[in-house]
Amino acid sequence: MIIDLRSDTVTQPTKGMLEAMMSAKTGDDVYKEDPTVNALEARIADMFGMDTALFFPTGTMANQTALKLHTNPGDQVICDSNAHIYHYEGGGASFNSGISCKLLQGQGGTFTAQQVVEAINPPDFYHSPLTALVEIENTANRGGGTCWDFAEIKKIKTVCDQHNLGLHLDGARFWNALVAKKEDAKAYGKVFDTISVCLSKGLGCPAGTVLVGTETIMKNAIRIRKILGGGMRQTGYLAAAGLYALDHHLDRLAEDHIKAKEIEAVLTQLECVKQVQKVETNIIIFELNQNTDETHFLKTMASNHIRVSGMGNGKLRLVTHLDYTDAMHERFLEILKQLDV
Repeated sequence: MIIDLRSDTVTQPTKGMLEAMMSAKTGDDVYKEDPTVNALEARIADMFGMDTALFFPTGTMANQTALKLHTNPGDQVICDSNAHIYHYEGGGASFNSGISCKLLQGQGGTFTAQQVVEAINPPDFYHSPLTALVEIENTANRGGGTCWDFAEIKKIKTVCDQHNLGLHLDGARFWNALVAKKEDAKAYGKVFDTISVCLSKGLGCPAGTVLVGTETIMKNAIRIRKILGGGMRQTGYLAAAGLYALDHHLDRLAEDHIKAKEIEAVLTQLECVKQVQKVETNIIIFELNQNTDETHFLKTMASNHIRVSGMGNGKLRLVTHLDYTDAMHERFLEILKQLDV
């Protein structure tokens, strides 16, 4: 039994999802003639109460498109120092849009409205980049799956309106936040100009992200997707997986969160573990004691057929997901309790 906890991207389509994919009605999505893609886009736009939505092959492409929509070359985006758009999108902000990131030192991947105010460059001071956009990530990946406080998000929105700034949500794991906090997607649609939501993480789809937004800001999204190489043809097979996941895999995210909390409880009792970041959703980030070698720890995990993500400097990440079964969970907890590293 291989227990793969590196990411929630390692899942395989379920039998029901595969059946939905193989029976999907398709068309040429570049011509906007794929009925299943159109149905998925309409459904997610409606979930957020937003004007329009566009299907993308990847979350990075959707985020990069959003950055492009909101900015001009030379502009600056305000984001957390742990933001995915800064660390894990290949420098795309500078390469694709010619913009820079002003990094905020937040808490668990989140920051405050006051920090945003202090980070905005004076628009008439032409020596500094023009601040054009604020970006947040919910849940915050490197923050340990942290959920944002919606009250703080609304305060940030007020700051953005006062300074004529766009507001984008990287919602790679937004579904986890929605379930964990029991919140309404439409409330987020009223606050953000653009939102990207991933289908291939917690929902277990093989690929796909949908970008939703206001009609005004989204009017050039399909053009940018084309420029980035994201125009696909009979994409309905992938969109069908998304529709199936929304029907069958959304509420079950709570199960992943429970398992993650149970792993947290065991890790906090281990002598080899220095600290565990607070677990809110399906991500567990923990740090080894200085006397415990990370390479040796990872080898010990591998010898027990467990795959873990090493983040360097003694920090590791685990992610619970659709394919992490109850039997795997019991086995993993048993191995952790018997650790001697």
